Amino acid sequence: MSRGLRLALSWLTILPVGTPATVDRVMARQALYWAPVVGAGLGVLTAGLLSALHAVGAPSLLAGLVGVAALAGLTRGMHLDGLADTADGLGCHGEPQRALEVMRQGASGPFGVVALVLAMTTQAAALGALTETDRLIPVVLAMAAGRTAFGWCARRRVPAARPTGLGALVAGTQPPAVPLTWSVVLLAGGLVAVPGRPWQGPLALGLAALGVLALSAHTRRRFGGVTGDVLGAASELTTTVVLAVCALGVSHSAG
Repeated sequence: MSRGLRLALSWLTILPVGTPATVDRVMARQALYWAPVVGAGLGVLTAGLLSALHAVGAPSLLAGLVGVAALAGLTRGMHLDGLADTADGLGCHGEPQRALEVMRQGASGPFGVVALVLAMTTQAAALGALTETDRLIPVVLAMAAGRTAFGWCARRRVPAARPTGLGALVAGTQPPAVPLTWSVVLLAGGLVAVPGRPWQGPLALGLAALGVLALSAHTRRRFGGVTGDVLGAASELTTTVVLAVCALGVSHSAG
């Protein structure tokens, strides 16, 4: 197992693979290379869980809620925490240092709570709808895309907002070719994500990519660069958009 993959598993899952004693920017860069693979693995596990719940007759919304809870557990809720902290930082007044201090405090404020509720309820509803019609490829697609978003936020020429922390470790480490290559791979998968609608998966990915690039640009202006919380927020934004768009038309398809 490469050092990068091991670090990606350690950072992004609860698997007890162990964290290297020393993590430098080279290793961190390699970890982000592997992040979409780890995301796809999480998607496969979640799709399997949803399929099992559907097989035993669980209501679709219940299945969706269990899926969201399982993902939160498998990832230690890190990305959700990043989403809440980023929302609070963007919602507060003051200079960039004030926003970064709000994010560092840890306790979720009103903007963070609203962001969490909207993201988690949307994901649960979308997962439930996808489970109801056996559209489970979008689950894997959304998880992999969410981790591909890391590469866009940590691309070259995007500085770190702080001199220390995860953002400082990964900022500017990703050549644009890396997230671009993963995006092309995902677009190919998107063509078969929604049966009978080859345009829907690529549309979901395109909208999510626009959202991530807008978030990256806005957080760079507001905070001065990228932080670990921004990476988590980008992941949750991407996951939510891909799941929601791929779930559109479920009633029509079921009928």
